[in-house]
Formats: sequence, C-alpha cells, structure tokens
Amino acid sequence: MIIPLSLIGLLAIVSLALLASPYPFLAPGAVIGLAGLLALYRRPAWGLMAIITLVPLEGLFKDTELSAVKLIGASLALVLLLQLATKQLPGERLRSSMWRLLVGFLALYLLSYLASENTELSLGHFRELAVGLLLFAITLLVGRELNLAMMCRLVSLSVGVTCVMAMFSTKYQDEGRAAGLLTDPNLFAMLIAIAIPMALWLVLKSPNRLQRLFWIACCILLLAGMTKTNSRSGLVVLLISLVIALAHYRSQLGRLRPRHLGFAMLGMAILLPVAVALMPDAYIERIQSLAQLKSGVNAHKDESLGRRSSYIVVGTKMIRENPLIGSGPGTFPLHYATTGYAKAFSSNKKIGDLYRRAHNTYLEIYSEVGVPAGLLFTGLIVLALYNLWYARRLWLQQGDHDQADLLTHLCMSMLAISLFLMFLSAPNQKYLWIMLALSSVLRLKAEQARLPQEAA
Repeated sequence: MIIPLSLIGLLAIVSLALLASPYPFLAPGAVIGLAGLLALYRRPAWGLMAIITLVPLEGLFKDTELSAVKLIGASLALVLLLQLATKQLPGERLRSSMWRLLVGFLALYLLSYLASENTELSLGHFRELAVGLLLFAITLLVGRELNLAMMCRLVSLSVGVTCVMAMFSTKYQDEGRAAGLLTDPNLFAMLIAIAIPMALWLVLKSPNRLQRLFWIACCILLLAGMTKTNSRSGLVVLLISLVIALAHYRSQLGRLRPRHLGFAMLGMAILLPVAVALMPDAYIERIQSLAQLKSGVNAHKDESLGRRSSYIVVGTKMIRENPLIGSGPGTFPLHYATTGYAKAFSSNKKIGDLYRRAHNTYLEIYSEVGVPAGLLFTGLIVLALYNLWYARRLWLQQGDHDQADLLTHLCMSMLAISLFLMFLSAPNQKYLWIMLALSSVLRLKAEQARLPQEAA
C-alpha cells in the first residue's frame, strides 16, 4: 500500500494547491482522480475494459484534446508502471512471441523515419502508432484478468448504441452513409464486423430465452447498421465470418431435427425478402458494382473502385522506387498528391482533398516503411490469428467446448480486423493492437491449462 498512500499524499497537496489558486472549483476533480487511480490500482483490467468499451464512442470527445480514452489510458499506464516498479506485477507477463516480430518492425520503422522524405509527417504517424503500442503492452500485462464474456457484451452494446445513433440521425452520417461517431463509414463498418461475432456468441451462450432474444435483437441492429454504411467490404467480411461459424459448428448441425429445419427455412423466407426490401437502393447498386471486377475496373462507372485502384498503382510505384525502407512513415499522401489521380478523383477540388492516404494499411506500410517491415507487420496479423486458432484447438483437446466456441468468435473478430485493413489506413486502430496482445495471452492461458492434464 506504499504507492497508494503516496498517491493520496500527492493528490492531497494538489487539492490544497487548487483551493488556494484562482481555480478552486477544480479541487473536487482531484478527489475524483484519486478514486479513479485507486480503482485502477486494485483492478487494472477495469481500465482496459473501459478503453475497449469507449473506442466506438470516441467521436463524442473529438472536439477535446483530452478524451476519456486518453485519460484512462495514461492513468492505467502510470498505475502499471508503479506496479512493475514495486514488483507487485510480474514483468514476465510482458513475454510474448509477438515481440520478435514487433521489435524487428519497430527497428525498420526507425530506419525509415530517419531517412524519411518528411520527418514532420513521419513523427505524426509515429505518435498515432505509439497509442497502439501502449495498448499492446497494457493488454499483455492485464489481459489475464480480462472478463471476456463481459468484453463481448460491452463491445456489442457500445457498437449497437452507435448504430442507433447513425440510423436515426443524419448528424452521424456521411453523405447518407452511416458513420456513427467516426468520420469514415468503412471504419464504422469495421467496428460492426468486429462486434457481430461477439454478439452471435452471446446469442448462443445466453442462459435463458429473454437474454437470447435481447442479443438476437442486438445482432439485427448491428446488421441494420452494416447495411446503412453501404460498405461492400463489410458484406464480404460478414459472409466470410458466417462460413467460419458454420464450419466450427458443423458437428452440432447434425442435432437439428426436420422441424428445426422447417422453422429455419420459414425464418429465411421471411427475413430475406424483408432485408432486400429495406436495403437501400444505393447499397444494392454498390454490391452489384462488384461484378465489374471480372472485366476490370472502370472509374467512370464506379469512382470508388477507380480511386482504390489508383492507390495501388501509386503504392506499387513507391515500393519499386524504395523497397527496403520506403519513403518514410506517413508520406504516401505526398506521393499521391503529385499524380494525375489526385486531381481526377478529388471530390471537392480542394488542396486538402488531394493528399489521400492509401486506404489500405498493408499497402501503406509496404510503400512507406518498406517491404521487410511490411512482411513483419503482416506476420504479426498472421501470428495473432494462429494464436487464437491454436488456443481453440487446445481447448477442444481438453474437452472445454465453451472456451473453444469463445475463441472461435474472437478469431472471427480478429479476421474481420485483418481483412478490413485491406480497405482502411488504420495501423493505429485500438482494437487491432488489443487483439494482437490478447491472442498471445489467450494462447498462453490455454497452454497453461493443458499442463496439469499432461502431468496427470
């Protein structure tokens, strides 16, 4: 308790100083801060859970420099550093197979930064990435205490709330497309694709009918929100997730009786026509435009596909020019702005609209930081998917099907992130770095659970 007592003394001094200052009304804030720090000190996992819950709601604080997520993250980092310094938290928790790839990636990232064409842009890019790295370390330290069932509930509810806001208020839409509290409808679709597997797990594992109906309604709400985003990539990711779910539960499909199949067909006969009728015409047109890919991309018929093709052309050229260390983190917009594509696809003909990111995290890293760094980053994603799938297999071998089911759905959420990174420039996405670390933690827990059985 030495550290908490020192914190109490420090905050007492701060409170007295505030009372004597021209801003005495700020003194109660020190008391609230003290209560928050003590709560985080006793239950650090609560802080991580709060961050996970608030990620879809970050847009509420976009006009403030210090958001709730940043405040909780900084406080949690301080608490964990104090616990590590006093050895109340074992440093062994930071061990992970991820570090080999991550350290190599960061070393190459540093070389690219030092040789960057624009160090100011690269520094801004690193600041964004540093947030993800901090969450990665925090998750390694406290991920073992994380209540995964509660995490699924909070993520589903948090994203569901933003779906309601986006569907019923034009304030949370971007040219008719639902964007929630974010600025990009595709980024919002990514959050929905992450939440849907978790909500489906809650439907399957609900202890009673009332809760099951609630989570079914939540799934329908998330699907409606996905439809409102008009995201083609979101539809593709959802279909892939559905195939994975069917493959995982294929052994349980044999338990279905003919009457169950009849009810399922009746439900599909009702839901599909209703879904098609309610689906916006613009979304149907965007889905139909995917058929154009067979004959090549025509920018006149679909400007979005044409613009994304131009990103690939520019990024490929950047990779050929500097394949080892790239042109520097965050410099893709500089190269794109000098091409004819920037003017051709500029929607409002403003200077700022010419400097576009790659809208593909993998392409952005390969072109800006170099091919070796890109391979290491891709390796991190692949290793996270493998960790989750391997942990699932270990739980199945131990006969714990509930844990295996949960790992399957978390793997679907991680897969949704990895696929959406092909359509978004989001190397600092918070759920990405949390899931990277969580995959390592969950694999270690599965391996540790297997040891007593092998010893017996």
